[in-house]
Amino acid sequence: MSEPVIRVRRVYDPPEPGADGDGVRVLVDRLWPRGLAKTEAAVDEWPKAVTPSAELRKWYHGGGGTEGEFRARYEAELAEPEAVAELERLRGLAAAGRVTLLTAVKDPEGSHAAVLAELLAR
Repeated sequence: MSEPVIRVRRVYDPPEPGADGDGVRVLVDRLWPRGLAKTEAAVDEWPKAVTPSAELRKWYHGGGGTEGEFRARYEAELAEPEAVAELERLRGLAAAGRVTLLTAVKDPEGSHAAVLAELLAR
């Protein structure tokens, strides 16, 4: 069995077409990206159960803690039953084809989306 293909990209980047393109595009931010029309974003899924909570986002962006602390708290949120069910559903999508996790952050590889991609690949 092949490894799931899970990518992380900025939602502001145009979708990549074709068989090797983005596949299922999943927005993993709690809030809709500023200045982006829903038609432009071409988002297929928006599972809010796997996005960081508003409290966690505010804590981290307010200078509340380190990247490691954020990761631990985010993984704890992802262990909640609703998030676990959504993670399993996303793993099923990834097993069937490419999944692209979309975020508005400037550094997607250093964001919660990368943490989520790692968890989905397990």
